[in-house]
Amino acid sequence: MSQAHSHSHLWPGVPLALGSAALFGAAPPLSKLLLDSVNPFMLAGLLYLGAGIGLGLYRLLRGSGANAGEAQLAARDIPWLALAIGMGGIVAPVLLMFGLTLNTASSSALLLNLEGLATMAIAWLVYRENVDRRLLVGAFAILAGAVLLSWEGKGVAFNLGAMLVAGACLAWGLDNNFTRKISATDPVVTAMLKGLVAGVVNVGLGLAAGASFPSVSIVAATTGVGFLGIGVSLVMFILALRHLGTARTGAYYSLAPFIGALLAIFILGEPITIKLAIAGLLMGVGLWLHLSERHEHEHDHEALEHEHSHVHDEHHQHAHDGLVSEPHSHWHQHAPMRHRHPHYPDLHHRHTHG
Repeated sequence: MSQAHSHSHLWPGVPLALGSAALFGAAPPLSKLLLDSVNPFMLAGLLYLGAGIGLGLYRLLRGSGANAGEAQLAARDIPWLALAIGMGGIVAPVLLMFGLTLNTASSSALLLNLEGLATMAIAWLVYRENVDRRLLVGAFAILAGAVLLSWEGKGVAFNLGAMLVAGACLAWGLDNNFTRKISATDPVVTAMLKGLVAGVVNVGLGLAAGASFPSVSIVAATTGVGFLGIGVSLVMFILALRHLGTARTGAYYSLAPFIGALLAIFILGEPITIKLAIAGLLMGVGLWLHLSERHEHEHDHEALEHEHSHVHDEHHQHAHDGLVSEPHSHWHQHAPMRHRHPHYPDLHHRHTHG
């Protein structure tokens, strides 16, 4: 009833998380090219609308979740989806925009690194994801690199604006952990809904602040960046959550500022600095500590029933009436079993540790 793993435990979660960070990291330098033509509120709205509309068109071409081998949203998923969209698509952007109006850019850039810390802290302290000293050191090395990249020598201003920016980071940390709860469902639908809601909210804020829609060419460029840098990135982030859990995905995602800084060198011609080199070294050490993790022990799988996209690996040994394609999605049962292999806190390994 069981078969050996045919691939590394790093696959596909780590490449998905790094790919998500790379696409998201590319969005700021590309967006910076558009800021001269677009109000910041309107820019944020169009980026998110590009993500939502682009993924909506993709879903129409691809077909529904069932046809794509993905589990569809069920009634039990709606509260978690609503919480994720509310925190990440409404509360966080609004807090951030108002915080930016009351706080310095340098202080806000530093505070935005709290999102990664909030994501990991909630995953470890509230949802009890497994963590050891190696992962902690790696995560803080990555975060230290991100903080260094944002540092402009002015420190953090502790005022109402700073509190609002920190609140936005906490809301995004909650969003990431709520999204983990529905990561077994079609990620395209989840990301599409997040993009549409956040897009409408931010465009509304832009219009309320007196902004107007830019030219058609600028709208097209902005929505294109949003589709890739936010939409596709978010789909990959949700898929990574399935395989890695929230804390590890959040740590890899924290590499986005460094990727953005590298792209800014090539796209905007920005100089290579000592700060960038040290930040890269810190993040490289943190990345190596995470990639070299090998969490392996004998563990029990309790009886479980759920639905998600899967292939017939060692955790999915069940019969079908007729031939089926892989991957596919349907409601299925897992019998109790005990075995040992390297694993992350994915959909089937969210067990406790002594």
